[in-house]
Amino acid sequence: MSASTNRVQHSGLQIAELLYRLVNEEIAPGTGVDTDAYWTAFADIIRDLAPRNRELLAKRDAIQAQIDQWHHDNAANFDAAAYKPVSYTHLTLPTTPYV
Repeated sequence: MSASTNRVQHSGLQIAELLYRLVNEEIAPGTGVDTDAYWTAFADIIRDLAPRNRELLAKRDAIQAQIDQWHHDNAANFDAAAYKPVSYTHLTLPTTPYV
């Protein structure tokens, strides 16, 4: 979406107008889903999960940095056979479940 995408404000969300109209006019009708209740619940879910999403994105960035560093450190003597085991086994992965 471009920066000039029209937005609709609902329950603290800024929703692309095309998406808002799609849900309200094409998807929800006939389902028994109240669109105001849908957007309110969706906003609640976003607010609830946003902190955890930020944590997971930070972990992804840290893992990617480790992979990038491995490539930098091994660029001169790259061994394709050793690549997969080395590039994944040296990572510090979280020990707690994501959910």
